[in-house]
Amino acid sequence: MPATPEIERLISLLAKLPGLGPRSARRAALNLLKRRDQLLIPLAAAMQDAGAKVRACSVCGALDTADPCSTCRDPARDASLICVVEEVGALWAMERAGAFSGRYHVLGGLLSALDGVGPEALRIGELVGRARDEGVREVILALPATVDGQTTAHYVAERLASAGVAVTSLARGVPVGGELDWLDDGTIAQAVRARRPA
Repeated sequence: MPATPEIERLISLLAKLPGLGPRSARRAALNLLKRRDQLLIPLAAAMQDAGAKVRACSVCGALDTADPCSTCRDPARDASLICVVEEVGALWAMERAGAFSGRYHVLGGLLSALDGVGPEALRIGELVGRARDEGVREVILALPATVDGQTTAHYVAERLASAGVAVTSLARGVPVGGELDWLDDGTIAQAVRARRPA
């Protein structure tokens, strides 16, 4: 017996989420439908609530129910430091680490010639404006160590050159607790290039 149009629509929408292909989406849909009261109905309500209340911060691009977001409004945060991240998930990762007390700027993606993503599609102009107007002394580029991430970092650094701020990037190399024989060659090579006095 084929799935009803309602179930097929649920599956096709779930399949559009990152990490879910058609089979995973089908399993997720069946699980949601089996556990309607515990999962499906609360999930639908949470999604509706988030859709109605959560928006991108007009200053940094983070997601919040207030604009400006709670991070941009927090007087305890160092307004002279801006950490640039690709997406909101990276911002949340930085916050979980608890090692950064400045402000953020979410680009909304990375430059990618293959995907047709140019500078105009990202929030780079807004970042340059913030660096010039807000007494910022340092911009930290916390972008992925991928080709697109490094291309974006280089472009952003060039655009910030006229803003008169220090532009730095996160250190790369051997992770805490990492063993050399488990690391890839690129990570080891970067760790050697970024070595420091012991």
